[in-house]
Amino acid sequence: MNLSPKRLPLAAAILAGGRARRFGGRDKSRLPVEGLPIINRQMDVLQQLTTRVLIVTGDAARFADIDAIVQPDIIEGAGTLGGIYSALETANADRVIIVGCDLPFLHAGLLARLADLAIGRDGAWVRTARGPEPLLACYQAAASGRVRHRIETGLFKASELGLVLDLAEVGDAEVARFGPVERLLANINTPADHARLAAGNGAHEETDEFR
Repeated sequence: MNLSPKRLPLAAAILAGGRARRFGGRDKSRLPVEGLPIINRQMDVLQQLTTRVLIVTGDAARFADIDAIVQPDIIEGAGTLGGIYSALETANADRVIIVGCDLPFLHAGLLARLADLAIGRDGAWVRTARGPEPLLACYQAAASGRVRHRIETGLFKASELGLVLDLAEVGDAEVARFGPVERLLANINTPADHARLAAGNGAHEETDEFR
């Protein structure tokens, strides 16, 4: 008997496999921003969109307290692209929203827009003046084979997925419909980033758009 869960139209995955060397190995997903750890903020948003949320990581024990499916990397050492591949292979859904664990200001409306745009294509990602955002995106699970091929040929840059996948793009103007672009795309790469965002620097009133 096949006991696997029914395939869903949409799932979500948080990629949390980085080593956070700049934070002395401290788990970036647990850093508090505006009074709440990033991972909890993200779960609150993603669970508005789907009942199936994965955390892709090399250390499952770190997330035993989170109400999500913890998925080990299928291919070790493949970085961000490996995390995307693991999510697409195991999410058991047609489309998978994929985000990095260091994005504290996810917006459900923006993610829903990406999921809508991914229908009929290989996916959709945010692409603004600063470039593509492969970890603020939604991909079709059917694209996993081409992602794996990139890994197997030693091409690990997730920002180059647009070379092999047909991806719709959400630019600055459309992102801005959901709030200030700098805030929505803010990620925490350094302790200075965390210090700036933790106290709510750049707070805004969110729109009520949900598309």
